[in-house]
Amino acid sequence: MASAEIEQVIQYLDRHRPTERTLATVRGYLDALVSMEPPAPDVSVELITVGGVPAERLMAPGNDPSRTLLYFHGGGYSLGSAKVYRPLAGRLARAFGGTTVVLDYRLAPENPFPAGKDDAVSATRALIREMGGPRRVVLGGDSAGGGLALATLLSLRDAGEPLPAAAALLSPWVDLEGTGESVTTRAALDPIISREGLTNLGQLYVGNHDKRDPLVAATYAKLEGLPPLLMQVGTREIQFDDAVTFVEKLRRAGVAIDFEIWEGMLHVFQLFPVLPDAQLAIDRIGSYLRSQVDGAHAATEEK
Repeated sequence: MASAEIEQVIQYLDRHRPTERTLATVRGYLDALVSMEPPAPDVSVELITVGGVPAERLMAPGNDPSRTLLYFHGGGYSLGSAKVYRPLAGRLARAFGGTTVVLDYRLAPENPFPAGKDDAVSATRALIREMGGPRRVVLGGDSAGGGLALATLLSLRDAGEPLPAAAALLSPWVDLEGTGESVTTRAALDPIISREGLTNLGQLYVGNHDKRDPLVAATYAKLEGLPPLLMQVGTREIQFDDAVTFVEKLRRAGVAIDFEIWEGMLHVFQLFPVLPDAQLAIDRIGSYLRSQVDGAHAATEEK
C-alpha cells in the first residue's frame, strides 16, 4: 500500500471533478483522468478495424505479433475511448509481449445494450479468425470493459464457438445494481465510483432492458466452461463485495480463477502510473496472459 501516492491521486481526482454532472462533462472528466500520463513514445499505434469495429493496435519494440490481447476499455459503457486508453494499453502491450488491440465499441446512451456487447463479440470472432484460432487470443477489460469481456466469453460459449485462451479482468462490473454491502460500507473509501454513479450509468446502458440479464450482469450467468481468468480488485472499491461474490460463483462453477486483492487500491488503480502497485499489477497481468497463451499453444502443438 502506497499511502502517499494514493493521497496524490485522490487530490488529483478532487481537483478535476466536474461540478456539473452532465454526460459531456463526465466524459471529459474520465478522459482527463485516464490521460494522466502520455503514451510511451516507442509504442506504435495503428488505427484498424476489427470485425467492422474501429480499434487501435499497439505494439512495443520486440513484441511478438503472434499473440494478441483484445482489450475493452472501461467507462460505465458510456465513457472512454481507445485513444484515451493509449497509455494503459501501451503498458499492457509491453508487459504482455504481444499486440494489444483496444476496441472503440459503441457507447450508450446513443447506442445502448446490446450494441457494445455485439461489437465486442464481432471483434473477438474476427481476431480469432485472423490469428488462426483462439489459442493466440486473450481478452482484457476494466470496469464496464471487464463486463464486456465476460459477456463476450458467455456469448461465444453459448453459441458453441471456440473461446480465447484466457481473460484478465480489472475491477470488472459484474452487478449493475451493486447489491453487495460494500456499496454502503466502503462508500467513504471510494473516490471514483458512487452508488448514484452506478445507478445512472447502468440505466443509460440498459434502458428498459433487464439489469439482471447475464450478458449485462455476469454475476447472474451460468459460468461453467469459461477459460482461465485473472481478476484484480482494490480494497477501496464500493464494488468489492460484488467481486468477492462473483469469484465464489466462478469457483463453484469450476472456472480456473486467480483472484488478486490489492490492499488500499482504488477502482482500476492500474490506470494511475504514480502508484507503484499499478505497474506491479500490469506486470502480473502481462505475465499471466502470456503464460496462458503460450501454454495453450504448446498444448495444441502436442496434439
